[in-house]
Amino acid sequence: MDNYPEMPAPDRTLAPEINNRLIHDELNYNVDILAEEHRKLMSTMSVEQRRVYDTIMNRVDDKKPGLFFLYGYGGTGKTYIWRSLAAAIRSRGEIVIAVASSGIAALLIAGGRTAHSRFNIPIIIHESSSCTITQDSDLATLIARAKLIIWDEAPMLHKHCFEAVDRAFRDILRTYNNGRLDIPFGGKVVVLGGDFRQILPVIP
Repeated sequence: MDNYPEMPAPDRTLAPEINNRLIHDELNYNVDILAEEHRKLMSTMSVEQRRVYDTIMNRVDDKKPGLFFLYGYGGTGKTYIWRSLAAAIRSRGEIVIAVASSGIAALLIAGGRTAHSRFNIPIIIHESSSCTITQDSDLATLIARAKLIIWDEAPMLHKHCFEAVDRAFRDILRTYNNGRLDIPFGGKVVVLGGDFRQILPVIP
């Protein structure tokens, strides 16, 4: 565009995160529609679902670390909770990273990706594996900006996958934690979910 002075230049203030495609994509939601969706979801939420929602949101709002596991068999409303949490935070213009252990489960969450794709988890995994995320990468910036991480169908993956993500988070977020490496998932609020009964034929 600089070669054609008579053409209007794009206004970069309209897309402040244009240099980081990952953040731009995660902020590219209509907050008004999400706020309305959140209002409808809250109006039909059961008492138990509301208690789960409040517990997680309080930790997010207090800016404190948190690691939760939402356990329930199919049809108990886990996806409903994911939608409510994501709508609440995204309607405020903030970032939620939603992943799942399988591609099918990832499709049920708005903006969902597989955990392997989002966090660069190695396919061949062992106890000393680590995710290939560098501190100065766009992905590291996205993780640092995220207010909440939702991981559905967590029991489908081997524990080494979670350990690799935990190590990567602690490393890339240590500058936000005064150099500390002992905070689980680098101090992020992480919500795992799933049903252990569904994996018995798959994982011994």
